[in-house]
Amino acid sequence: MKVKSSIALTDQQHGFVRELVEAGRYLSVSAVRQQGTDLLRQRMQDEDLERVALKALLDQRAAGAFVSRAQMDKSTARMIAEKRRAQAVQN
Repeated sequence: MKVKSSIALTDQQHGFVRELVEAGRYLSVSAVRQQGTDLLRQRMQDEDLERVALKALLDQRAAGAFVSRAQMDKSTARMIAEKRRAQAVQN
Protein backbone atom coordinates (compact mmCIF):
# COMPACT_ATOMS: atom_id res chain seq x y z
CA MET A 1 0.00 0.00 0.00
CA LYS A 2 1.24 3.48 -0.82
CA VAL A 3 0.54 6.54 1.29
CA LYS A 4 0.52 9.98 -0.28
CA SER A 5 2.73 12.37 1.67
CA SER A 6 3.75 15.97 1.27
CA ILE A 7 7.37 16.98 1.95
CA ALA A 8 9.27 20.25 1.90
CA LEU A 9 12.68 20.53 0.25
CA THR A 10 15.18 23.34 0.24
CA ASP A 11 15.87 24.97 -3.12
CA GLN A 12 19.19 23.12 -3.26
CA GLN A 13 17.60 19.74 -2.50
CA HIS A 14 14.82 20.33 -5.03
CA GLY A 15 17.34 21.33 -7.69
CA PHE A 16 19.36 18.18 -7.07
CA VAL A 17 16.26 15.99 -7.23
CA ARG A 18 15.10 17.66 -10.47
CA GLU A 19 18.56 17.07 -12.00
CA LEU A 20 18.32 13.37 -11.15
CA VAL A 21 14.88 13.10 -12.73
CA GLU A 22 15.82 15.16 -15.81
CA ALA A 23 18.95 13.06 -16.31
CA GLY A 24 16.75 9.97 -16.38
CA ARG A 25 18.25 8.42 -13.27
CA TYR A 26 14.83 8.38 -11.59
CA LEU A 27 11.32 8.48 -13.01
CA SER A 28 9.99 11.05 -10.55
CA VAL A 29 10.65 13.18 -7.50
CA SER A 30 8.72 10.60 -5.53
CA ALA A 31 11.07 7.83 -6.71
CA VAL A 32 14.07 9.85 -5.48
CA ARG A 33 12.41 10.36 -2.08
CA GLN A 34 11.58 6.66 -1.83
CA GLN A 35 15.17 5.69 -2.64
CA GLY A 36 16.48 8.20 -0.10
CA THR A 37 14.16 6.85 2.58
CA ASP A 38 15.21 3.27 1.83
CA LEU A 39 18.91 4.22 2.00
CA LEU A 40 18.40 6.04 5.31
CA ARG A 41 16.55 3.04 6.79
CA GLN A 42 19.34 0.69 5.64
CA ARG A 43 22.02 2.97 7.09
CA MET A 44 20.24 3.11 10.43
CA GLN A 45 19.84 -0.67 10.49
CA ASP A 46 23.54 -1.08 9.69
CA GLU A 47 24.47 1.33 12.49
CA ASP A 48 22.28 -0.61 14.92
CA LEU A 49 23.98 -3.87 13.94
CA GLU A 50 27.41 -2.27 14.31
CA ARG A 51 26.50 -1.02 17.80
CA VAL A 52 25.33 -4.49 18.83
CA ALA A 53 28.53 -6.07 17.45
CA LEU A 54 30.72 -3.47 19.17
CA LYS A 55 28.93 -3.97 22.48
CA ALA A 56 29.39 -7.75 22.18
CA LEU A 57 33.10 -7.26 21.44
CA LEU A 58 33.54 -4.88 24.36
CA ASP A 59 31.68 -7.24 26.69
CA GLN A 60 33.87 -10.12 25.50
CA ARG A 61 37.03 -8.06 26.04
CA ALA A 62 35.87 -6.92 29.47
CA ALA A 63 35.27 -10.52 30.51
CA GLY A 64 38.71 -11.62 29.29
CA ALA A 65 42.03 -11.70 31.07
CA PHE A 66 43.82 -8.43 31.82
CA VAL A 67 46.86 -7.77 29.63
CA SER A 68 49.57 -5.56 31.09
CA ARG A 69 51.07 -2.73 29.09
CA ALA A 70 54.38 -4.61 28.87
CA GLN A 71 52.60 -7.68 27.48
CA MET A 72 50.70 -5.55 24.98
CA ASP A 73 53.89 -3.73 23.90
CA LYS A 74 55.63 -7.06 23.37
CA SER A 75 52.69 -8.46 21.41
CA THR A 76 52.46 -5.33 19.27
CA ALA A 77 56.21 -5.37 18.54
CA ARG A 78 55.95 -9.04 17.53
CA MET A 79 53.04 -8.33 15.16
CA ILE A 80 54.90 -5.40 13.57
CA ALA A 81 58.02 -7.52 13.07
CA GLU A 82 55.94 -10.29 11.46
CA LYS A 83 54.28 -7.78 9.10
CA ARG A 84 57.66 -6.31 8.14
CA ARG A 85 59.03 -9.78 7.39
CA ALA A 86 55.97 -10.59 5.32
CA GLN A 87 56.31 -7.33 3.39
CA ALA A 88 60.01 -7.98 2.73
CA VAL A 89 59.14 -11.38 1.27
CA GLN A 90 56.39 -9.92 -0.96
CA ASN A 91 58.52 -7.03 -2.29
